[in-house]
Amino acid sequence: MSMYGRDPWGGPLEICHDSATDDDRSRNLDIDRAALSRTLDETQQSWLLAGPGDQGRRKKKYVDIGCLVVSRKFFIWTLGVLLAAAVFAGVVAGIAKAIPRRHRPPPPPDDYTVALHKALMFFNAQRSGKLPKHNNVPWRGNSCMKDGLSDPAVRRSLVGGYYDAGDAVKYNFPAAFSMTLLSWSVIEYSAKYEAVGELGHVRDIIKWGADYFLKTFNSTADSIDRVVAQVGSDAASPGSTQPNDHYCWMRPEDIDYPRPVVECQACSDLAAEMAAALAATSIVFRDNKAYSQKLVHGATTLFQFARDRRGRYSAGGSDAAKLYNSTSYWDEFVWGSSWMYLATGNSSYLTLATHPKLAKHAGSFWGGPDYGVFSWDNKLTGAQVLLSRLRLFLSPGYPYEEMLRTFHNQTSIIMCSYLPIFKSFNRTKGGLIQLNHGKPQPLQYVVNAAFLASVFRDYLEAADTPGWYCGPHFYSIEVLRSFARTQIEYILGKNPLKMSYVVGFGKHYPKHVHHRGASIPKNGVHYGCKGGWKWRDTKKPNPNIIVGAMVAGPDRHDGFKDARRNYNYTEATLAGNAGLVAALVALSGEGHGVDKNTMFSAVPPLFPSPPPPPAPWKP
Repeated sequence: MSMYGRDPWGGPLEICHDSATDDDRSRNLDIDRAALSRTLDETQQSWLLAGPGDQGRRKKKYVDIGCLVVSRKFFIWTLGVLLAAAVFAGVVAGIAKAIPRRHRPPPPPDDYTVALHKALMFFNAQRSGKLPKHNNVPWRGNSCMKDGLSDPAVRRSLVGGYYDAGDAVKYNFPAAFSMTLLSWSVIEYSAKYEAVGELGHVRDIIKWGADYFLKTFNSTADSIDRVVAQVGSDAASPGSTQPNDHYCWMRPEDIDYPRPVVECQACSDLAAEMAAALAATSIVFRDNKAYSQKLVHGATTLFQFARDRRGRYSAGGSDAAKLYNSTSYWDEFVWGSSWMYLATGNSSYLTLATHPKLAKHAGSFWGGPDYGVFSWDNKLTGAQVLLSRLRLFLSPGYPYEEMLRTFHNQTSIIMCSYLPIFKSFNRTKGGLIQLNHGKPQPLQYVVNAAFLASVFRDYLEAADTPGWYCGPHFYSIEVLRSFARTQIEYILGKNPLKMSYVVGFGKHYPKHVHHRGASIPKNGVHYGCKGGWKWRDTKKPNPNIIVGAMVAGPDRHDGFKDARRNYNYTEATLAGNAGLVAALVALSGEGHGVDKNTMFSAVPPLFPSPPPPPAPWKP
């Protein structure tokens, strides 16, 4: 057994009970006495004389923090300073938070954005059927709730859709073009719509139109033999007093005369355009898989009907022939098959869209006075721009490349024709391009061209292409934006009359819009067929402001007559406003280009086939 004590010289003092003899212990004792007889220095004496608590007090004057031994006083002082600094910083931060700050207000929206908000409201004013609670047009209400049901030849509901213009007729041909154009703008610029808070609104507008189109044919079937072309009648026979949408001047909510339904059994142009509308809408609503597939199925059925039953919907002297006459259905084939390919990814549609004979029939090679004029009648220019997009971003290669390159070159030529230096189209002294060659109602064509120029410019920018060639001359893409801006700014008020042709924008705009609902007050009085004539003929301004309506526009001399009965100046249309919305969103905001990928969301990866081998060489 052993015990250990503390050796004041640093080592352990071991006390052992062993078997040593007395002689050994005596000898060791002599050695110890010799050691103790040595003189101790001061340090050693201080250690021996120190009391039991003295060493503890000395050691406590220092703090061991692991890698460093510091004075206890210094450590406490440093810790106190750090705590005081933290408390001070917290107090300062609290005071800074409590002080109210003046946030710099965001910059006001540009004119294009302001006009865009208003232009979309026009579609709310044109809705037919049972209106949603958020329609936000106080002078409108439910209307024409028996459409289709009251026609003994149809006997199914055709409630809904949009009135075309200032009357209450629902024309599917221009309405379908309007929905296609709006959908195109959403696919390209959804980020811009969202940034200004209008994405939900424009999607509602498109869905309202698409839901109605699905009612106008058997959308659940794989094949059909007819489709509705219009509801209501705008026939104007000389001396006729038959109540209809032309003869009567009534609020849509008060209509009590019969509204016939016009169906067609051979109408390739109408069916192909409606297919394009549903196909484009299906891309907009790709986040709703069930609804998108429903739209694609309907579009497929319509396009097959268009190919199986050839003919123009406006042939034979129908109502449509007087107001919305279709000159050909070949352009709708190119346009419709392009959208069908983008919505389905089925390469057979792309094969059709790029077929040289189809392009030839559509007028792609022969030009003419209306070459490059995009409208509800002529879709070729829009198809050329759309297929140029496909070549720029996907480049599908053989066997499509040759025709896609042709369309791309033709698009470049069309863009050149919009520039004032080439004088392909006349301009008014105020600078408005005359795409319809001085005829009435020019603005609907101008806004479409402004949209195409803007979107093609954005395609080139997204493809890292700084410009394009017009013959030997190279032009920057900014020239296209400049063209679009000057035309839209003319419409918004930078014209000789200082007149804004968009109702509600600016201080000086048309007050006598050719529009039944806007011209008759909502005062609880039912004005019959002829009872509304006094509101049609009065020189007083419309009691209801139809916000956002782009009127038909000035004449070729920059003149304008704000007269309700002169529809060539003061009537607004769905197709015109759709082009306006598309152009405005393309020009609005900064820093947002086109969405390159959403358009191709249904297109599978492309693996181009190798071209055929060259012909054998012959000496």
